[in-house]
Amino acid sequence: MLKVRKAANLQAKRPAFPHQMEAFEAIKDLPYAAVFHEQGLGKTKIGLDLALFWLARDIVDSVLIVAKKGLVENWRSEVASHSYLTPRVLAQDRNANFYAFNSPARVYLTHYEVVLSERKRLDLFLRTRRVGVLLDEAHKIKNPDAEVSEALHALADGFVRRVIMTGTPVANRPYDLWSQVRFLDGGEALGHQFAAFKRTLELTNDLGRNKDRASAFVSALEQLFEKIRHFSVRETKKTVSLKLPDKTIRNMECILEPRQAEIYDQFRDELAAVVVREGRPTLDDAEGLLKRLLRLVQVASNPAMIDQSYRTPPGKFLALDELVHEAVDAGEKIVIWTSFTENADLLGLHLDEFGAGVVHGGLSMAKREEALCTFKSATECRVLVATPGAAKEGLTLTVANHAVFFDRSFSLDDYLQAQDRIHRISQEKPCYVTNLVATGTVDAWVDALLTAKHLAAQLGQGDIGRGEYDARADYAFGEMVREVLRLDGAEES
Repeated sequence: MLKVRKAANLQAKRPAFPHQMEAFEAIKDLPYAAVFHEQGLGKTKIGLDLALFWLARDIVDSVLIVAKKGLVENWRSEVASHSYLTPRVLAQDRNANFYAFNSPARVYLTHYEVVLSERKRLDLFLRTRRVGVLLDEAHKIKNPDAEVSEALHALADGFVRRVIMTGTPVANRPYDLWSQVRFLDGGEALGHQFAAFKRTLELTNDLGRNKDRASAFVSALEQLFEKIRHFSVRETKKTVSLKLPDKTIRNMECILEPRQAEIYDQFRDELAAVVVREGRPTLDDAEGLLKRLLRLVQVASNPAMIDQSYRTPPGKFLALDELVHEAVDAGEKIVIWTSFTENADLLGLHLDEFGAGVVHGGLSMAKREEALCTFKSATECRVLVATPGAAKEGLTLTVANHAVFFDRSFSLDDYLQAQDRIHRISQEKPCYVTNLVATGTVDAWVDALLTAKHLAAQLGQGDIGRGEYDARADYAFGEMVREVLRLDGAEES
């Protein structure tokens, strides 16, 4: 077995907060563990303290940190901030990776795509070294059929220590947890068959009408966290003594502008015609239907994304301008979230007078980093427009204390992760999160769906008890789809 030279200093540079120390002590001696602390509570520090502990106790020779591609540089900075180690980065340059694999590095930093491209060499590497692994934003492997999930499941037994970290373990649906936990224990806690697990934990449209189905769903949710509690740590901002400023969340109603309303009605009627077959609506929670409903979200947000002839300011601009002016006049900064790349560019142009920076997946990493750096440091840049896919995770944007969701997708993970970029450790001001909701549109259904998903996640993650869940549960989203599409008169399937 290859023996590597010990680093000169395996001490942490900074002390941990009490809740971080408690989590560390609870799992430091376990062969595998899950750190499910709510976003903003410093999971990175817990993970790095574990890595230093493993190395100092000679439990491992090296630690592999796997992050999302856009967060590799952020992790490099965090390693430097919290330790005296310098990580070797595994990227897409296979020649450079060859030398990295054969170096005496104590910490390796890579992203999920490299796990796929270097799967064979990683397997060999694990046979020659004692390696511990940290999977950051582990909900990346929530789909067990995804290639990266399959690769990590196959490699799992080769790691002598395994830790997954995510603030949203039930990233979008309760059954998202299965694949993440399987990486740790091979299926021991949650079963070996994903299909069977999924059937009991699916948030379907019929729960409001089927009491037996709803009861079985809630019972399965209630038992979920208990099955993994012995190797998991979970804290929320409410359960730790950490003092963070208040966070206020509100919905602001907006009226579609007349031409926008016409376009919306056209798309809604076309969609209604698609989902009705022989007079019977088909409203299963299918990917096809969700994609079509997402088109309505686009129109309710900004028709210019799909109609190049649309030149009128959409209905939400008036409320957005008011919110931006309020924040800027108070000497504060604001983040505007949209689910759509093209809309991010349009909003950036609209808010150019405030020095708006733009971050989305269509931009290079260099341009994204430049926009983020400018927003954090330049006084003249008061606004950041971003898509959750490009900026929802791993970033600290506490220079801002206002967040506006110009539109929202159906992803709970996108919503929770994005809003808490501003509400986390180092925030000193009260935070304000505003959802712009176009009256009489699909936006109301999105709001109800995300509310139901969040409540289910809270019960599944052990954040609330059965009594609170039952008191607040509302499955109205299942019937609201009919209202959104105006299918009330159609015969039920």
